Amino acid sequence: MSRDWEEQFRVWAKPPGKTEQDRCDNAASAIRNAINANDKLCARDISIFAQGSYRNNTNIRKDSDVDIGILCTDTFFHNTLPEGWTQERLGFSDATYHYDQYKNDVEEALVNYFGRSAVKRGNKAFDVHETNYHVEADVAAFFEHRRYHSDGTYLEGVELRTDKESRSVINWPEQHYKNGVNKNEQTGTRFKSVVRVLKALSNEMTEQGVRAGDIPGFLIECLVWNVPNGNFQNDSYRADVRSALAFLFNNTRTNEDCKGWGEVSDLIYLFHSGQKWTWQQAHAFTSVAWDYIGFED
Repeated sequence: MSRDWEEQFRVWAKPPGKTEQDRCDNAASAIRNAINANDKLCARDISIFAQGSYRNNTNIRKDSDVDIGILCTDTFFHNTLPEGWTQERLGFSDATYHYDQYKNDVEEALVNYFGRSAVKRGNKAFDVHETNYHVEADVAAFFEHRRYHSDGTYLEGVELRTDKESRSVINWPEQHYKNGVNKNEQTGTRFKSVVRVLKALSNEMTEQGVRAGDIPGFLIECLVWNVPNGNFQNDSYRADVRSALAFLFNNTRTNEDCKGWGEVSDLIYLFHSGQKWTWQQAHAFTSVAWDYIGFED
């Protein structure tokens, strides 16, 4: 008996159930409690925010964890200042609170609250282990990042530095969130539904050992974001998934067709040389996904 893909897609399109969502919310709440209980961080201008698939409502069942950002705005990083602009003209001075000290303070707060055995410090973020009460959490310590324009105004993002290489990692969580919400509204909520479907499909193909089926969930979300809104105007989930995969397959045949694609924030190129993935990887995924479902040309 052939598989009912429409019914499967409808199941996969749903966000995590209430019990799992509650455990995600509990993790976010516990992280906030840990940071707020630390005297060093209480003296700083700190904001705590959810990010990633949890914040953007593209997380799926059995694959839910929580990404939390801890943002300190006492210090900020910035891009190369535009010609004619200086620190003095922009009204800021050299920092006295540095990133390595800040990350150590965040680690201290997490360890004091959860215990040393529950917190693992990674190159970019902290892993707070799962419990019966909450899901696993990835906690990143950020300073504000400012991308200055030629007129002295700037975009606000967040930036961290890796432990091993002191490499800069810049994210744009607010822009990502707003763009995702807008596209979801413009597609009658099908954008995020198709993202969840393809994430679940990727998980199943990976479990089945399908070559090229395992790609990052963030990449899937960004790929679907680049699919035109008109491709989500069909009368079934199966038709929307088919239309999205066809567009992605046809437009990742060469770098030329997708080199201008951006992440959901629309502030970072999706396939620039510094990314952890390639357009060839995206193309291979769409190809095996098409065949796995059994779509015909």
